[in-house]
Amino acid sequence: MVAVVVACLAVVAAVAVAAPQFGRLRDPRFIAIVRDNRQDRGDGNYKFEYEGDNGIYVDGSGKQGVSGGSNMAGYYRFPLPEGGVAEVRYTADENGFRVQSPLVPTPHPLPDHAIEQIRNAEEQRRRGIIWD
Repeated sequence: MVAVVVACLAVVAAVAVAAPQFGRLRDPRFIAIVRDNRQDRGDGNYKFEYEGDNGIYVDGSGKQGVSGGSNMAGYYRFPLPEGGVAEVRYTADENGFRVQSPLVPTPHPLPDHAIEQIRNAEEQRRRGIIWD
């Protein structure tokens, strides 16, 4: 009887060890897609939207531009490592790529004396004064 109990316990232990360990062995690079919507009319107009279970969300659309290229506009967001969420809006068309986000650095304002120098230079150019 003891041998049967020991054998049963050995089988249970073997099954437990051989069972998949989803919690510990999950690949952190794997991200489940919880939303995936795509529309393509075939005429240069399209729209897409997708979201991962890690908080990344992307929404974009495109249409044919006046020059024949593709004009695109969209939005994406993702969680920041220190907390919070980053948000970015973009447009790409004949005028180039433009992005709006608090993450994008902006130049410091020019000091007053630099603005005055620029005004003086513009006035001199307007009057035809040229410096070598």
